[in-house]
Amino acid sequence: MLQTKINLKQIFAIALLLISFNSIAQPSKRDSYKSKAPKYIFYFIGDGMGLSQTNAAEAYLGSLENGNGIKKLQLSTLPNQGFYTTYALNRFITGSAAAGTALATGHKTTINTISMDAQRLQPLKTIAEMAKEKGYKVGIVSSVSIDHATPATFYAHQPTRNMYYKISLDLSKSDFNYFAGGGFKHPEGDGKTDEKYSLSNFGMGATEDIENKEPNSIKVAESRGYTFVNTVHDFKKLKKGDDKIIAVAPKLAAGSALPYSIDQKNGADISLADFTEKGIQLLDNSNGFFMMVEGGKIDWASHANDAASVIKEVLQFDKAVATAMEFYNKHPEETLILVCGDHETGGLALGFAGSHYDSSFNLLQYQNLSYEAFSDKLALYKQEHADNYSVADGLDMVKEHFGLGDASKGLQLSPFEMQQLKDAFDKSMTYADEMTKNDQFYLLYGSYDPFTVTACHILSHKAGIGWTSYSHTASPIPIRSIGTGASLFTGFFDNTDIPKNLMKLIENK
Repeated sequence: MLQTKINLKQIFAIALLLISFNSIAQPSKRDSYKSKAPKYIFYFIGDGMGLSQTNAAEAYLGSLENGNGIKKLQLSTLPNQGFYTTYALNRFITGSAAAGTALATGHKTTINTISMDAQRLQPLKTIAEMAKEKGYKVGIVSSVSIDHATPATFYAHQPTRNMYYKISLDLSKSDFNYFAGGGFKHPEGDGKTDEKYSLSNFGMGATEDIENKEPNSIKVAESRGYTFVNTVHDFKKLKKGDDKIIAVAPKLAAGSALPYSIDQKNGADISLADFTEKGIQLLDNSNGFFMMVEGGKIDWASHANDAASVIKEVLQFDKAVATAMEFYNKHPEETLILVCGDHETGGLALGFAGSHYDSSFNLLQYQNLSYEAFSDKLALYKQEHADNYSVADGLDMVKEHFGLGDASKGLQLSPFEMQQLKDAFDKSMTYADEMTKNDQFYLLYGSYDPFTVTACHILSHKAGIGWTSYSHTASPIPIRSIGTGASLFTGFFDNTDIPKNLMKLIENK
């Protein structure tokens, strides 16, 4: 009995030692790092991008080649791998503002806070601001609005992410060299802000008219020396040596974001990879550069449980990473590339109860537009057929845009799936925004159009993909890296360690 007690005590002591070692391993590794600072730093953040989002994209590519495995993304070829926790100070499942603050400053904060302390009193220095002080040129790129939570955490300091106007003023105060991607949500003022109203944070909900307009933040930026560009022609004209540029996509979708990749038209749109490539051209100089690139609509499509759009957003994000890799191959001894995410969204699973052990990821190729574009088409139909809508019309729409019901594509509908679509179509045609939606409604459709999300769910399920949430999850997030200092980003650690490691790398530049 005594021997048993001793053994248990020994085991407990060893466990404590291992826990202690794990908690100090990352700082110890950082503190002992002595190598040179990277001259060029790429910091890629896939918003809402967990391991499942990237693996789904790889499985999709593999299935298109008639394979039963995966085709690796560029980001998966990076040799150094790690995982990290994402919790906020006041919630285990984080939000983009708190997670962005952790990734930008190395400090935990509270939900919705933009690079300020938990009490929202003191600003927190960001890795981008430190890089600017060290002589790097700095670029911030995003596929959503450039004043959205994640990009904002690198240059702004505001009590809440919903203060878009003040964030847009902080943008031009930063003196950073290149901002690109989406536009400004509220360039003439926010009006009333409500932290509880979150739909607008991922491209949904109407934008209220501002009665008392503030000075236009784009004009303010121009008065501070920035050049504003929002046409393909002017974007292509930008050349090495041009400085203090704000380059916005010529065509913006909901939320002042880039259109979803699945909805973009070649030649008429500028992709995330295009903005990244232009950033390299404009920022490259003898003192080096720091560029943060966000794939923001991975998150939005995951909120909507739209698997096809998620995969297309991941593929577009990966093309931006490939652009950075081309640069790395020319400067391998001077470049650091990090690819990570702020949190996972949707609880995406590569498996669904109804499909048992079967997967058919190739079926996702038959969806030809995003949930957002389909919802817009459905809203127009509802407006034109308020008193004479037909379920048959709805079924024709999902057949045209999702392939559902087309047996030649392997997408025949079961009686159960047919009933799901009919019930959802009736709800889409009859519900109003102001109607109370009960728990059952939310579990079925979230905050989305019922017919649209049902079509997304059925196609996901047929592909062998499941969803657990319309919100974020707390799954640990992978980080991939290559280049100078990449060894600091391996193991299992916290999201705050990433910018702390970056700050360590450049502190003696």
